[in-house]
Amino acid sequence: MAGRAIWLTCDPPPLGFVPGKRTPVTAASRETIMGVPVKPPASSFRLQRREFLLLAAGTTIPWNPGFAAATIPRIGVIGPGSGAASRSSLDTLLNGLRALGWADGGNLVILDRWAEEHAERLPGIAKELIGAAVDVLVTAGTLATLAATSATATIPIVMVGVGDPVALGIVESLTHPLGNATGLALSSVELTAQRLRLLQELLPGLHRVAVIIRNDPGLEQNLLDIRNLAEGMGLEVVELEANTGRDLAFAFTWLRNDHWDAIYVASGPLGPAKRSEIIALAEDARLPVIYSFGQFSRAGGLMSFATNDTDLFRRAATFVDRILKGANPAELPVEPPTRFELIINLRAARALKMTVPPSLLARADQIIQ
Repeated sequence: MAGRAIWLTCDPPPLGFVPGKRTPVTAASRETIMGVPVKPPASSFRLQRREFLLLAAGTTIPWNPGFAAATIPRIGVIGPGSGAASRSSLDTLLNGLRALGWADGGNLVILDRWAEEHAERLPGIAKELIGAAVDVLVTAGTLATLAATSATATIPIVMVGVGDPVALGIVESLTHPLGNATGLALSSVELTAQRLRLLQELLPGLHRVAVIIRNDPGLEQNLLDIRNLAEGMGLEVVELEANTGRDLAFAFTWLRNDHWDAIYVASGPLGPAKRSEIIALAEDARLPVIYSFGQFSRAGGLMSFATNDTDLFRRAATFVDRILKGANPAELPVEPPTRFELIINLRAARALKMTVPPSLLARADQIIQ
């Protein structure tokens, strides 16, 4: 069944408003997203690369395999969240590096900088770390990675948890990045499909699913994947792009009044305040929600199915190690997520007067009482 797309504004229609026919999602020509420069799609890079190769007679980005041997390497770490909330991820990275023979303050220096939930600060942080002469940048999430790739085309970048690095122009392909960035992708079509299947298992009569998403990088491809999967599963889907608190409040009110069965929040992890707002709105609307990031369920949301962040940062250490030992990031394939976690919050289920099927509870990696 075809999906529908609704763009919310600050002056919403009356609550009785029923959306008309589906409006296709089109790629907006935005130069920045949340203040972070966005590269054009990978296809345009191909043309630029061909022109460059013609001019440079096949010369690519200079690479010095022995750069780490001369001095103690400096690793910059950039993330959009707070330093306190990101401490566990940073510790996982440091432990992974330590297991590979690298010790912060010994044969390695770690410079971590966090935007404290202000994405517009990321470009400045990237420039600051580049000015500090880091040898490798580790970027947490899509926005931090876009800020880093916009700031340097030569310093190796290890990305951690980027939704679609090819569509965003970060790499040429997953198997052959060809630039200065590589690392770990976040999303996959199968991951999205599994979230929809979990909703079906939670609600056997599921028919209508609302997708709430903000204007994140890769929005169009994400919505296309959800729409195609839902159609194949016989689900009716409405897509609501909600970028403000008022948008969110209207979305949940309209969905409750129009009797939708469930919600899939496809954006995140967002900041703590925004997560709490969404969770509270879902509880007030008495609608079951599945989230794309575990932080939501840990904060009170009903259910989440997400990549395991600990595993991603542990594997990022391997990329850093290989680069420090001379590997060229252009030749290191981007890796998909391999470990996932299902979190179920029974307090949220009780608030909704829902009974979670035993089969779901048996598969949960974490159950919050």
